[in-house]
Amino acid sequence: MTEMQLLDWVRLGVTALCASSWVECIFSTQMPENACGKLIQTDPYAYYLSPKIYEVFTFFETNNEADHRMKQIMKFGFPGLDDLRLYSDFVLSYDRRNRVAHWVCEHLQADSIHPNRGRRGRNPYQPDLSVPSNFRSELSDYRRSGFDRGHLAAAGNHHLQQNHCEETFFLTNIAPQVGQGFNRGAWNNLEQYVRSLVHRFGSVFVCTGPLYKPNQRAGGKWAVEYEMIGLNMVAVPTHFFKVIMVESKLHLGKPYMEGYVLPNAPIPDGLPLRSFLCDIREIEHYAGLKFFDGLRRSALFGSNYPSESRVFREFS
Repeated sequence: MTEMQLLDWVRLGVTALCASSWVECIFSTQMPENACGKLIQTDPYAYYLSPKIYEVFTFFETNNEADHRMKQIMKFGFPGLDDLRLYSDFVLSYDRRNRVAHWVCEHLQADSIHPNRGRRGRNPYQPDLSVPSNFRSELSDYRRSGFDRGHLAAAGNHHLQQNHCEETFFLTNIAPQVGQGFNRGAWNNLEQYVRSLVHRFGSVFVCTGPLYKPNQRAGGKWAVEYEMIGLNMVAVPTHFFKVIMVESKLHLGKPYMEGYVLPNAPIPDGLPLRSFLCDIREIEHYAGLKFFDGLRRSALFGSNYPSESRVFREFS
């Protein structure tokens, strides 16, 4: 990028956003996590242009480790635009209506999954008090609900520092999951599979979230029905997805992407994970998201795009 192009990017950000706080961020050459997060959550133009503005910041020195980490995690773009929340080792978009996340993004490397580092505390689950109380899920919502407090960004993925692991227990990163046969079965197996990819390839990006599958009623009409728990009416997803981007170890090698959808229900132990491979375009259709949009699909080494996905047809 030439100096003139760099100035054009800055002018674009200043003109489009018309936000003094954003201008201050640019010319102070620092982006404090809280200030940047607040601006992006309140200004949709700031959020929309933020990937481009971050390119400008690569030309400035910054000592803000949190900002640097966020740029690493969101290297291939944001799946959606709603209520962005920045944590020390993952990023999520929070669904205020359903009281669970729309999506959670992680960038996993060998150090982050080292088992002898960060560990969960004695009572690790806690509400995120940065969420307004009328949109927040509480521990009481899950108590005696019959559902596990299931992680979206797995605690086992974030062992580099103690606070990385602890932050995965914020309820913004938790969703109601069937325990036996799902959270303690197939879903746990999928999380272990992701970590095996990290051991093998070294750099893996993961986007995880809930789905609410429509069912066809008598007469051919479609409807979405799902349970809610607790006084705060926390939604119980019908399915969960996990979209994985594996970077190549080869110089200029192309990444590989694949997606999984599992029903939030008991799953037989003998059923292989590969049976839950799902067309990524179908996940995007139901989730209303666009995964790793900063990378052209033609730039992928490969991805699972079957002619017809069986997941939504076979699991209700």
